[in-house]
Amino acid sequence: MRLAVLASGNGSNFEVIAQAVKDKKIDAELTLLFSDHRDAYVLQRGKNFEIPCESFELKEFPDKKSYETALLRLLQQYEVDLVVLAGYMRIIGKDLLAAFPNRIVNIHPALLPNFPGLHGIKDAYEAGVKETGVTIHYVDSGVDTGPIIAQGSVEIAKGDTLEDLEIKIHQVEHQLYPQVLAEIAKDFHLNKQ
Repeated sequence: MRLAVLASGNGSNFEVIAQAVKDKKIDAELTLLFSDHRDAYVLQRGKNFEIPCESFELKEFPDKKSYETALLRLLQQYEVDLVVLAGYMRIIGKDLLAAFPNRIVNIHPALLPNFPGLHGIKDAYEAGVKETGVTIHYVDSGVDTGPIIAQGSVEIAKGDTLEDLEIKIHQVEHQLYPQVLAEIAKDFHLNKQ
């Protein structure tokens, strides 16, 4: 199975996935890292793993459709089987969804359907809930509304700061995402036989 990771920022989830592939914990080839920010630190992480890195920004295109067409061409060029979003801060458009039906996976830092959108950790923290967590789901045309694959919960302890909660969330993300991708890869290989 050939994976592409799409990321926009620091890339800690990318690094955990890349390490799991390198350690053969995920039976897949990480064929592409794409970032929609040319200066994103995740690109350095990709170079450290010697993974092909590509980057271009929406502002370099006349519209979102042109941007997504270029991204789709790139994914096809690398013969990608599964698109993995790891902090990719763009909504996936209909052309990409049509090209990769049930083959785009996202991680969200909350227990969906609660706290969808950009600020899942902060929204949960400010709501004063006792528990939040991490959701891994397939991407559909909504925002964080696709079919849920797995969830991991995180307790918000009395006295936790927002930073404490972010650390706890990232710990669960870094365990759960590689596990789920390993299962998806296993199923992919079984279905290919």
